[in-house]
Amino acid sequence: MPTTWTRTPDEFHKIYIANTDAFYRLGGYSMSKELDEFMTRCALNLWSKGGGITQRHVDMANQIYSRNQPQPKWLLWSLTGSIVEGEVFMPPVFFWNLAESDAKRGTEASRTFIRMLTNILLYLAAVDDDVTYEEAAFITECTDKLSAICDTTGVRKSKEPLNPLEFVTSGEPSFMDKHKQQTQTTGGEEASKSDEKEEEAPKPSYDELMSQLEDLVGLDDIKKDIKNLMNLVKVRKLREQNDLPVPPMSLHMVFLGNPGTGKTTVARIVAGLYAAIGVLEKGQLVEVDRSGLVAGYVGQTALKTQEVIKKAIGGVLFIDEAYSLSSGGENDFGRESIETILKAMEDHRKDLVVIVAGYTGPMERFMNSNPGLESRFNKYFFFPDYNGEQLMAIFRIQCKKNGYKLTEEADKKATAFFTELYANRGDNFGNGRDVRNCFEDMVVSQSNRVAAMENPSKEDLMTVLPEDLDIEGDEEEEKAAQEEKKEEE
Repeated sequence: MPTTWTRTPDEFHKIYIANTDAFYRLGGYSMSKELDEFMTRCALNLWSKGGGITQRHVDMANQIYSRNQPQPKWLLWSLTGSIVEGEVFMPPVFFWNLAESDAKRGTEASRTFIRMLTNILLYLAAVDDDVTYEEAAFITECTDKLSAICDTTGVRKSKEPLNPLEFVTSGEPSFMDKHKQQTQTTGGEEASKSDEKEEEAPKPSYDELMSQLEDLVGLDDIKKDIKNLMNLVKVRKLREQNDLPVPPMSLHMVFLGNPGTGKTTVARIVAGLYAAIGVLEKGQLVEVDRSGLVAGYVGQTALKTQEVIKKAIGGVLFIDEAYSLSSGGENDFGRESIETILKAMEDHRKDLVVIVAGYTGPMERFMNSNPGLESRFNKYFFFPDYNGEQLMAIFRIQCKKNGYKLTEEADKKATAFFTELYANRGDNFGNGRDVRNCFEDMVVSQSNRVAAMENPSKEDLMTVLPEDLDIEGDEEEEKAAQEEKKEEE
């Protein structure tokens, strides 16, 4: 996370416009004059916490205006004279109205406003190349009071606002460091040690992970390729230990295939294998998609992506439907996320592995969208659709795992269904997800039947009859999924 955000006044105005315009699309442009005046008051109060106002602050304050609004002409003396010492932050009237409107209509413009405010104030705090603890605390006060209004009026929660205390760059200890110090001085040291022990769960061994891989239904080629890769990596480690030259090698991967083909499961096993071999320190899998990497405002995407990367250091970052990061055009924020990820892959090449996954066609175009992607990913794994027999095997595993027993007739009916499901599959075939949906439908049907029995036995609770398998393909859902895929392509 950067410690300095140096911006010119013109650059800040572009940031201000981008953030406010995104908010106006939800809240309307009618409040632009009130919003600009409110933001200026917040800036004055913020800068007073940081040690006073300089000419640079004046230049920045003159850029706090929305589209089609007159540009203010603050002078240093007038801006300084506008500060009220010890002023308490007061939520503006228009925000109360906005929150009440959201509560009635089921919208979240007021929550979006809080995230916008946090982002803008962080930039304003950083005009002097630093965000002090006092400035960050003021921003937290603002967002907490506004969030309290949303909670009171019943506005639904979405994404939480940024925590400005994470951006403190002064010499004072960080918020988290202070919190640790406090718990240690108030008898919390033992609890902290206990938490650390809970986090250090035993890691599965290399043989256990390989056994998990072997137990997966199908995926014969994938299993073979993973074994070959692990053998290659193990030999590289041995050569390093014996001071022998080791040719450069990328550990990043591309997983291609339809949903439900086991990509996430294999990625989790690979993460553990890398840790068992000693390539990665922790071996955790951090799974994310576009929504977890890309923010709605200028400047936030890099920060959001960096936070995800930080969690993945020492393990594997698994990006599902990665092609969506490059599908929004040249000015889409997804491209900023891609650049941030590529930089992290270089900066942390010894303790971070990235796996990108998605449909074959869109993923091929995604890899060709950026030269850096092509150069860093050279291992491609194709996950084929499960055939009818494999789908039925997965269904049987689900039944056994959850304590259900199929009668012979029920087994035949399910086998026929999955055989037909595979034969008539569409472009967006759900594979294992379809099996899971069928299993859940079966559980509901079986539960309704057993609940009507007067004294069901243990055998009754476990037995699945043919009538419990009223499983049919959801044609509308399949059609909607195919249309969504076409849009992404």
